[in-house]
Amino acid sequence: METTTVDETLPEVLMRVVSELHDVAYLIERIEPQILELGGETILQSPDALKVMQGIDLAVQKARGLAEFIDTITGTIPDNWVVDVSTALSLVKLADMQKALGAGIRHGHSQPLTKAAGDFDFF
Repeated sequence: METTTVDETLPEVLMRVVSELHDVAYLIERIEPQILELGGETILQSPDALKVMQGIDLAVQKARGLAEFIDTITGTIPDNWVVDVSTALSLVKLADMQKALGAGIRHGHSQPLTKAAGDFDFF
């Protein structure tokens, strides 16, 4: 089975990764208030639960930090640098993310951030 070569400029690809990282941070950040709502404020009295909440906060900070790091170094990469993203895209299992990363559209999002509560996809 042959894989089609998909050459794209490296800065464009990296900016799509930045966008996805911001989406990941947003999705993780939405977990914290839900945990507090389900467990009540007394959940913070549990050392283990507090560690989980701190871990959620750290995950958000790391995702945003990686996004900012990549965004910043991307500004120094010449626009004529191209990469073949076909193999990397074939390894991404989420179809929406694969489309967002390979669409050739800067700042595409794989996660519709405006979905109503209760919306879900069958897989």
